[in-house]
Amino acid sequence: MECNSKYGPCAQTPAQRYYVLLRLQDAIPSLRTKATPYAQQLYASYVAGDLSWTEVRHALNVRHCQQAPTG
Repeated sequence: MECNSKYGPCAQTPAQRYYVLLRLQDAIPSLRTKATPYAQQLYASYVAGDLSWTEVRHALNVRHCQQAPTG
């Protein structure tokens, strides 16, 4: 299997990315407890290999900034 630098050496397969996601959620519980349906969709895209974790975080940050009060 060719290594994709988008994910890192320990997250090359969907199973490995799922394990990485679980470890992230263990380290930062709010990733699980406060995950919106949108965030869960992004997590699934990460596990499937459609997005890197950096892209997931960027999408969540953009969504958060769009919903922040401006007043």
